[in-house]
Amino acid sequence: MQTFFIVAILALGFLITFQIAKASEYVGVLRGEERARKQTNRVNAFLLLLFLIVGLIGVYYCNEKLEGKFLGAPASDHSVLIDRMLYITIAITFIVFLITQIALFWFSFKYQSSEKRKAFFYPHNNKLELIWTVIPAIALTVLVGFGLFYWFKITGKAPKEAMEVEVIGSQFKWEFRYPGKDGPGGKGIFGKKYYKSMDEANGNPLGQLWDDPANHDDVYVSGEALHLVVNKPVQLIIGAKDVIHDVGLAHFRMKMDAVPGTPTTMWFTPTKTSRQMIEESGNPDFVYEISCDQMCGKGHTGMRGTIIVETQEEFDIWMATKKPQYLVANPGKDPAAAPIDTATAKPVAVVTDGK
Repeated sequence: MQTFFIVAILALGFLITFQIAKASEYVGVLRGEERARKQTNRVNAFLLLLFLIVGLIGVYYCNEKLEGKFLGAPASDHSVLIDRMLYITIAITFIVFLITQIALFWFSFKYQSSEKRKAFFYPHNNKLELIWTVIPAIALTVLVGFGLFYWFKITGKAPKEAMEVEVIGSQFKWEFRYPGKDGPGGKGIFGKKYYKSMDEANGNPLGQLWDDPANHDDVYVSGEALHLVVNKPVQLIIGAKDVIHDVGLAHFRMKMDAVPGTPTTMWFTPTKTSRQMIEESGNPDFVYEISCDQMCGKGHTGMRGTIIVETQEEFDIWMATKKPQYLVANPGKDPAAAPIDTATAKPVAVVTDGK
């Protein structure tokens, strides 16, 4: 509420100043056009200087009030690098902004129209043109270089020990698939999919091909949190069913488009468990969030999910409670659900005390 009143007072002050300036201009017109022009010129020069001062104060105030409230604390290895790149970018652009804005408004005030001065026309200067071309080009090259370095790192090849999770976006929910342990060294392999095989009513929402043995131990999760292991690299294999979505992971500083028919990937290493973030933030309701950062329809704002970062032991316990989607779609092939034939079952002899 206090912030609202401060903004309201500043806006009211600007409005009053503007109205006074306009009133002075009208009075000046009645007294004489030339005199009005000079007076208006002085008022405008003063207002430009005032706008500069108030604007710089506003920038400082917003920085103090909003620092650390947009993205939250970094919680992955890449997030530290992304934050560093962001701070360097902000520092360079802010210095340029500060110099140019002060020069722009101060020169407008200092060199306002006056009968004592004549304008000096400076049509061409090779040295100046070289300076204001080369310096911005160098700065932009540095910034683009930082961006490309981190982009190739995030989208490049993940470490061998990285776990893989498939993330699928659809209006307006997130779906996840975990591979089993059918690969070399116990690392999972995703089974093949085909979009024409999608049949949500019969337990095949992703279009998995059941004749591919690699699909028989893949776990499908929807309507639940995405589970990740702390300090273990994870590669997200991202796709979409309908329109373009975007996987946004604010605390991990990750963002990637989910495009139908064109898988995209990114990898990172979570460095803090959900429990640690609750303790550090002091917020008992804290959760990692996965959001859609691409306008995807009328339910876009509600396309949010949660992420749980936990220890390997906790992750294994959670995975043990999940049934492969192959057995969900084909319950008759689930050994745990197979009925016992009492007619052919053999009696079990019970031996007690050696009798």
